[in-house]
Amino acid sequence: MYLKKLSLSNFKNHSESNFQFGEKVNCFVGDNGSGKTNILDAIHYLSLSKSYFNKMDAQNIKFAEDFFILKGVFIKANEQSEIQCNLQKGEQKILKCNGKKYKRFSDHIGGFPIVVISPTDSNIILDGSEIRRRYIDSSIAQYNRKYLKNLIDYNKTLKQRNALLKSFAEKQYFDSLTLETFDNQLIAFGTTIFKERTHFLELLISVFKKYYALIANQREVVDIKYSSQLNENDFAQALKSSLSKDRMSQYTNVGVHKDDIIFEMDNHPIKKIGSQGQQKSFLISLKLAQFDFMEKQLGFKPILLLDDIFDKLDEKRVEKIISFAREGFFGQVFITDTHRDRTEKILNTSKIKYEMFKIENGGVVK
Repeated sequence: MYLKKLSLSNFKNHSESNFQFGEKVNCFVGDNGSGKTNILDAIHYLSLSKSYFNKMDAQNIKFAEDFFILKGVFIKANEQSEIQCNLQKGEQKILKCNGKKYKRFSDHIGGFPIVVISPTDSNIILDGSEIRRRYIDSSIAQYNRKYLKNLIDYNKTLKQRNALLKSFAEKQYFDSLTLETFDNQLIAFGTTIFKERTHFLELLISVFKKYYALIANQREVVDIKYSSQLNENDFAQALKSSLSKDRMSQYTNVGVHKDDIIFEMDNHPIKKIGSQGQQKSFLISLKLAQFDFMEKQLGFKPILLLDDIFDKLDEKRVEKIISFAREGFFGQVFITDTHRDRTEKILNTSKIKYEMFKIENGGVVK
């Protein structure tokens, strides 16, 4: 699978930008703020129907404009698909495949999978558990649509149960039968989510450790652990035990919405003892393992987006990553960098075919 064409209209700082890409490596070079990363984000939109960097869709419309339009032509299994994403201020976002509008964005997820490696990924290590759950959920959802549906249904049921708990407190009554209905739904969806997350991480960890050893070339021991209340407790029993606390707090205190992923180095949290370079190597290894796993599940290679990959990594580690592309580990790759000479040197040394695009002020310089 690869992205053949891309066009951006009024997207972030791009007024009108059009690209035709090669099937292997494509590079965007330019100063900070020129619009390189925005191109990667446009690709993310077309793949996952949303921005990688900004939750607010309307904030991605170019300043002083009323809309943005993104179009991309993907080639998969010798079939061509045109994906279009439109947003008009004050209206709902529209996503189309070959001119046909999706009723649910979730129906699109997994059709054109991607993996992103970006400096902003540091939030996976440094921020709260919600970010790490979002990472693992996004990974699984791209190859397992049933998982995505279970996740949507779980979150909907959780919201309804919390509303019921609040209603109990406000009206000073309690209806065990209605609560039990939501509990049973939460247990069914949550248990399935727990099993799939467990399966994903069990298979991911060994691959992750392999890539960390290759990229970091260090002796420190790294590990990933799945922290879940369901590891040791039956979900149904946990809900019963937490009932009085739930009624008091008007919130569901147990379930997979409380899960976390623990990243360790030498048996300590990496966010406490890891240097910036070690954390960067950890994250890149995590994303490469994700890529590897997704490819095995999908039967084809996702698109890989490398945003400022050379930042805080020495040349040897960068060359190691590029060597993966040369050896055919990746399919189509998109790279951004501020230094054209550095990018060209590494790619030419690797003797890999690539396309280079110079970006200035939200446009392509020919």
